[in-house]
Amino acid sequence: MERKNLNKSPLYYYVSGNEQGECMMFLHAAFADHTMFDRQAEYFKKKYKIITIDLIGHGRSVHTKKGDSINKMAEWIQQIINQEQVEKVHLIGVSLGSVIIQDFANKYPDLVASMACFGGYDVNNFDPNMQKGNSKEQGLMMLRAIFSVKWFAENNKKISAYTKEAQEEFYQMNIRFPKKSFMYLASLNGMVNKYKTKKRNYDLLIGCGKKDIPMELEAVNMWHSSEPTSRVIIFEGAGHLVNMDVPVEFNQMIDKFLRKEL
Repeated sequence: MERKNLNKSPLYYYVSGNEQGECMMFLHAAFADHTMFDRQAEYFKKKYKIITIDLIGHGRSVHTKKGDSINKMAEWIQQIINQEQVEKVHLIGVSLGSVIIQDFANKYPDLVASMACFGGYDVNNFDPNMQKGNSKEQGLMMLRAIFSVKWFAENNKKISAYTKEAQEEFYQMNIRFPKKSFMYLASLNGMVNKYKTKKRNYDLLIGCGKKDIPMELEAVNMWHSSEPTSRVIIFEGAGHLVNMDVPVEFNQMIDKFLRKEL
């Protein structure tokens, strides 16, 4: 795996796999980093070119300058695609990552080969009551982290992951998350209900874990109702972080989706 820095940005990204294959790009959840997708990179490396990213404020992507914000992620992703000389990408996002890949797809639809979103919601049709509840939860998370990072990490791992192994892995990522990076998450609402969904010229997969919170399951059902041609998968034995809770099943379903067998 080769680590690279995108010029004139704080972003670090990681390239592995088959340089001649189609490109898969994975975007992680809040408080995590690119290593969240290590099992996916290993599984798909023979067939696909793999790009994983440390989102702004996460992992190594913490050396920011004035004006840098999460709202620039779509532009930076487009620059990474150009830098890697890729025509189109298969986008896979979990939680925060699913929101960002949707924002990218709104702005650069011609660069999308397919899109798979897990533990997220339809950013173009997000119910106002759900949005209010989501914002409240984010605020509570920030308060916990300000009081104690360890307390925050302990609570967040139980909310986000279902299996003990995934909880421990996510806990370690949370411990490394800088407090100052919360400010980048605060502007996330700027991506919500900003665009109208146009006809997609690519396949869409949406899903979550069966053990995720009821609001997430409702968000998936609402999204599928508004886009009935989308594929839906609910993972048994998984919480919010489906790729970490059930990596084998997750990899198999993504593989089937890309081969148009779902």
